[in-house]
Amino acid sequence: MSDQRILFMGTPEFAVGALNALVDAGLNIAGVVTAPDRPAGRGRQLRESAVKIRARELGLSILQPERLKDPAFLEEIDRLNASLYVVVAFRMLPEVVWNRPKHGTVNLHASLLPDYRGAAPINWAVINGEKRTGATTFMIRHEIDTGDILLQQELAIGDEETAGELHDRLMVCGASLMVRTVRGLFAGSLVPVPQQERPTHAAPKLTPENCGVQWSAGAEVIHNLVRGLSPFPGAWTTWNAPGTPPQHFKILRTRPTGFSGTSHTGAVRIVDERLLVHTGSGWLEVLDVQPEGKRRMDAASFVRGLRSTDNIELA
Repeated sequence: MSDQRILFMGTPEFAVGALNALVDAGLNIAGVVTAPDRPAGRGRQLRESAVKIRARELGLSILQPERLKDPAFLEEIDRLNASLYVVVAFRMLPEVVWNRPKHGTVNLHASLLPDYRGAAPINWAVINGEKRTGATTFMIRHEIDTGDILLQQELAIGDEETAGELHDRLMVCGASLMVRTVRGLFAGSLVPVPQQERPTHAAPKLTPENCGVQWSAGAEVIHNLVRGLSPFPGAWTTWNAPGTPPQHFKILRTRPTGFSGTSHTGAVRIVDERLLVHTGSGWLEVLDVQPEGKRRMDAASFVRGLRSTDNIELA
């Protein structure tokens, strides 16, 4: 139906799941808006977004505006004549865009709103040791992640699950939820519900400062931090060993351990190729690491490459 045309907006792999689901459901995608190609990698060659790559495979019209308020861009999206805009992991939209279509603009967020509003909801849910999270579809309005809720789907978080693993499950969950949402909006069967304003956790952008390991924290707290930042951007610490300069060192997988013995915070002990670190509440075993400038490896491989295992500290 001409009144059920969708303009899809998204950039990373997470958004590809929803785009695929909408297409597979037979819904009419009038076009796709994604980020401009950006230089990336050591060669600084232009890299296309995951959504652009998939949209081209699907033969969809692609727009890549630098400025969302550009009159030329607004004219282009008007020509696509979409009655609903669908946003998944894109960027903050100005009102001149989100207030354009007949059925409004719907967004997918990877949390159970109003909890974990912000840029990194998947990571922070794991970092904070949550046992459940989910996906939410809602109508966009001025304040970010505050619009009226349409549908929600809850997911349990595994005790050892990483942010990367949870990302993949939420991508599937969110894609299905978006299909149900779009169909409900077109059918007029969904009633938006205002978000409850209550104390919640935030999900701010990840920075080097909030990705650093504080070894004075408890083992469980550090374990959750590592899970919540794995595989990217990775929890980091500083490796200090006698005779070598300090270097950044990513920790990508850990395991709580019942290893006993007293030591100071950040002390490293090697036991049968196991890499153990003393925290503010006992020992934590490090399983996967990535030394600066090197590939990811298991701790045993890393330990076998050490010149000495004495007097090593993490800070």
